Amino acid sequence: MIVKAGSKKMAANIHESAVISPSAVIGNNVEIGPYCVIGDNVEIGDGSKIGPNAVVHGWTSIGKDCRIFQFASVGEDPQDLKFKGEKSYTFIGDRTVIREGATIHRATGEENETRIGNDCLLMAYIHVAHNCILGNHVIMSNLASCAGHAIVEDRVVIGGMAGVHQFVKIGRNAMVGGMSKLVQDVVPYTIVDGHPAKVVGLNSVGISRAGIPLEARHNIKKAYKILYRSGLTLTEAIAVIEQEVDSCEEVEHFLRFLRNAERGICRERREDGN
Repeated sequence: MIVKAGSKKMAANIHESAVISPSAVIGNNVEIGPYCVIGDNVEIGDGSKIGPNAVVHGWTSIGKDCRIFQFASVGEDPQDLKFKGEKSYTFIGDRTVIREGATIHRATGEENETRIGNDCLLMAYIHVAHNCILGNHVIMSNLASCAGHAIVEDRVVIGGMAGVHQFVKIGRNAMVGGMSKLVQDVVPYTIVDGHPAKVVGLNSVGISRAGIPLEARHNIKKAYKILYRSGLTLTEAIAVIEQEVDSCEEVEHFLRFLRNAERGICRERREDGN
C-alpha cells in the first residue's frame, strides 16, 4: 500500500528535518533520512531507504526496496540546453542501489523518460544523463558517466571513471574497462578498454556467470571470431554469421545489435596496440 506523504506519515519512517512535498506518494516501510528533499510528483516504493541530504525531484518513480545514499540527486532537470521545463520522467526499478553523490537526470522532451532497471548498482558519483536507458543488473563503478540518450543493456559492467558518449549503446553482458572512452557501440558479450575503447576479448566470465548455456557460449565465440578475426566488413560478417552459426537467442541478439549499430562498433585491438 502507498499513501500520500501529507496524510499518513506514520506509514513511513520520515525524519522530522526532511522536506516532503504534499503531492509525493510514499510507500510502506520507507525510510527518509535527515534533510532529504522529496519534491512534487515523486513516488517512492515500499521498503526503499533514502539517506541523509538526498534529493528526489521531478516526475520521478523509485521502485521497491531501493537504497539511495547520502547526497545523491535523482530526477533533477537535465543538463541540456534544449530543455525548456517540459514534463518528463525518471524511473528507477526495484532493488536498485544508488550510492553517495550520484546524479540521475530526467529526460529532455515532453513525456520522454530516463529509465534504470532492477537490481542495478550505481556507485559513488556516477552520472546518468537525460534520456538514458539502463537495463537490469547494470553496475556502474565510481565516477563513471553516461551522456544523454545512451543505452546500456542488461548485466553490463562499466568501470570507474569511464565516459560513455551520447547515443552510444552498450550490449548485454559487456564489460567496460576503467577510464575508457566510449565513442562507438559496444558489441554484446565483449570486453572493451582504452582511449578510444577497443575490444580486447570476450567477456567469458560474465557470460558464464549470467547462466548462458554452454552451447550458446560456443555459438557466441564463433560469431565473435567471424566478426573480429575474419577480415570481413560488418555487413559481410553479419551475412556469414547468419549462415554459419547455429541460431539461438543469444546469437540472434548479437546479430540484431550489429544491424542497429548506428554509431559503428568498437573494433578489436590489434597486437601492435592500435
